[in-house]
Amino acid sequence: MKRKLILGLAVFCLAGPACADWAINMPKGITDMSHETWRLHMHVFWWCVAIGIVVFGTMAYTIFKHRKSRGHQAAQFAHNGKLEVVWTAIPVIILLIMAVPAAETLVKLEYTQDPDLTVVITGYQWRWHYEYPDLGVEFFSTLAAESNAARRKGSGIDPATVENYLLDVDKPLVVPKGAKVRVLLTSKDVIHAWWVPALAIKKDAIPGFMNQMWFRPEQTGTYRGQCAELCGVDHGYMPVVVHVVEPAEFKTWVAARAEEAAPATAAGEEE
Repeated sequence: MKRKLILGLAVFCLAGPACADWAINMPKGITDMSHETWRLHMHVFWWCVAIGIVVFGTMAYTIFKHRKSRGHQAAQFAHNGKLEVVWTAIPVIILLIMAVPAAETLVKLEYTQDPDLTVVITGYQWRWHYEYPDLGVEFFSTLAAESNAARRKGSGIDPATVENYLLDVDKPLVVPKGAKVRVLLTSKDVIHAWWVPALAIKKDAIPGFMNQMWFRPEQTGTYRGQCAELCGVDHGYMPVVVHVVEPAEFKTWVAARAEEAAPATAAGEEE
């Protein structure tokens, strides 16, 4: 038994470095609201840790110190009014300490007014449609061809060789750094969910209903997420990719997308 225990501990220690990249905690993200959400999360987490230490520490001490083998007898009383008031008041105070900042953060998260940019996102089985109504730009975003080929049975492609396997798309959502982006979210078939951890936002896309959310990215880069609502057989092949660029680069991108759309619009008018 001791040999197995020692062997198990040795394997655990050796496996530790391999698990070092596991993202167990909530990410801080790239927006002010994601940072505030993270701080709120850690605030509540440490309160729970403190409560756990006090409660289980008291239980362990009492069980050990007042065990029957030491001659202690069970107390014979029905209740203690003062003690009941104390253990009711303390949780109420702790809940208020948690609830007030949580409510303030929720109010900020739902304040979608005065955006710099509006994007309408529509979920389909199994792709996303992005529309910039004020800019005349719209397109579908689907799983990247490399991932789509590797996921198929008998493809002969090792998924480990595909960069960002199942987390890459052909056309990402592009937004400018520092802009408040309001998202109007809906669906054309079943319930989907648009989720990007780095933005600390996740909302359901519901048929016949328009959800709202917002984010203001403070760092350029590419940030990945997924559909977070089981939506059918290809649910796992519906990634979300957001590309944050500098404002000048965003204007160039919008102009390029408008030029691409012009021939198609002209052809439609001729018909």
